[in-house]
Amino acid sequence: MSNAKVLPLLESDVAPCCPPLTERAMSAEEAERAAVMFKALGDPIRLRLFSLVASHKDGEACVCDISDVGVSQPTVSHHLKKLKDAGLLTSERRGTWVYYRVEPSVLAAMGRILVAA
Repeated sequence: MSNAKVLPLLESDVAPCCPPLTERAMSAEEAERAAVMFKALGDPIRLRLFSLVASHKDGEACVCDISDVGVSQPTVSHHLKKLKDAGLLTSERRGTWVYYRVEPSVLAAMGRILVAA
């Protein structure tokens, strides 16, 4: 569906790289992988774009539907690329528009890291 990098936080069975924070301390490698994801979400515009895609009808959003976040279109594209590079979004071009999707496994991985064991 997309040429985005595969999220390194997930294994093929949709398990996150890391145990819940309350279960045990992360290894250096686990912390590095989780930091990539959280760093990508550390910018308010990226977090808002991620939220817009995740909450959009049918689980995907056309860039034309999410670009009104108070910054220019090139800046929106920059932030969407950062989210894709971190593996948080995938995309598919349909004609002149690009549609973005958050894979359900990404949300599951993020939630699992933060929940109590």
